[in-house]
Amino acid sequence: MSARIYLLGAGAFAVGTSAYVVSGVLPDVSSELHVSLTAAGQLATAFSLSYAIGAPILSTLTGRWERRTLLIAALVLAALGNLIAALADNYPLLIVGRVVAAFGAAVYTPAATLFATSLLPPEERGRAVAIVFGGLTFALVLGVPAGTLLGPTLGYKGVFALITAVAVLVAIVERAALPKVEAAPVVSLRERFAGVTDRRVQIVLAMTVLAVLAAFSVYIYIVPLLKHTAGLTGNVTGLLLLLYGVGAVIGNFLGGRITDRFGSLRTLVVLMVGITAVLATLDLTLTTEVGAGVALVVWGMLTWAFNPPIQNLLLELGGGLLISLNASAIYLGAGLSAVVGGLVIQTVGVGYLPVLASALSVVVLGLVYALWRDPSLQRVEELEREEDVYVTAAAE
Repeated sequence: MSARIYLLGAGAFAVGTSAYVVSGVLPDVSSELHVSLTAAGQLATAFSLSYAIGAPILSTLTGRWERRTLLIAALVLAALGNLIAALADNYPLLIVGRVVAAFGAAVYTPAATLFATSLLPPEERGRAVAIVFGGLTFALVLGVPAGTLLGPTLGYKGVFALITAVAVLVAIVERAALPKVEAAPVVSLRERFAGVTDRRVQIVLAMTVLAVLAAFSVYIYIVPLLKHTAGLTGNVTGLLLLLYGVGAVIGNFLGGRITDRFGSLRTLVVLMVGITAVLATLDLTLTTEVGAGVALVVWGMLTWAFNPPIQNLLLELGGGLLISLNASAIYLGAGLSAVVGGLVIQTVGVGYLPVLASALSVVVLGLVYALWRDPSLQRVEELEREEDVYVTAAAE
């Protein structure tokens, strides 16, 4: 496995920390800027919706850029956004910083995913995707707990300053270590969206939006939820978020390997059954420290195993052009989660977030079943596995 792919994952860690750290500093932002917890949660919405809108547009505008240069520029833009957030002393300027950082992430993640898949043979594509997304899971392992643990000491400004430094450091290393890769033929915005006319692609993208909405409507507000269910705060909450991140790292890499072995659809069926069960029982498992720890590890593992089969399924259906659209779908779901979760908190209370999430997860499971019943997609997966077996046999 090329070490360069892990470096691409390090860049994903930098932009992922920028995306997820808000969950850990919500109380600090709310207190220091004198805004409600729900308003602070909209910082996640600003980032996510900017990413969702920016990913396909910016991918088109930068289509002629040499790939290494594009990755470096994306990291620098993400660093600039976090620097603005670090200097912000009011809510509007903090929003601006989040938007700028999101644009950098919107360029980086799809480009890094395609860069990684080009470095490995087809039979290892799922693992290549998993490594890049592994950077995002490490952002959960370190970034969100760091926000929770360091926020009271450094403030949100200090946390965003640290992220700025990480993004700049990774950009410098990538500039030195990655090879130059010329851009693929330019794709227009119309061509980029052409795949959406395929009903199967529509279902996959809907699955992504709803699955992320289910997960993040709970996760963005996990700190107040843990306080509500078990009275947990401070360092204990930070350690529990660390456990979630550990589960996420394990799940992400297992998801890639299982996808390569059993195919996307089989993997997704098993994962969605497990995710639905975990979400449906959160109101019971989050009532004690031990129960919360076990639940968060399992939940993180299952949730983050979801990305590799989804990405691989889209590659099977339409190739790399769909990757940026799926990135938009991920962040659209994340952006909506802060809004939807905030509405649930304001109307019926934070304790009802798992109820909403489990209901959405059931819908996703239904969509997976609809794809499972599609004979054309089953044939695509059979051909992929036959090709992988042929390539492996030829190599031996």
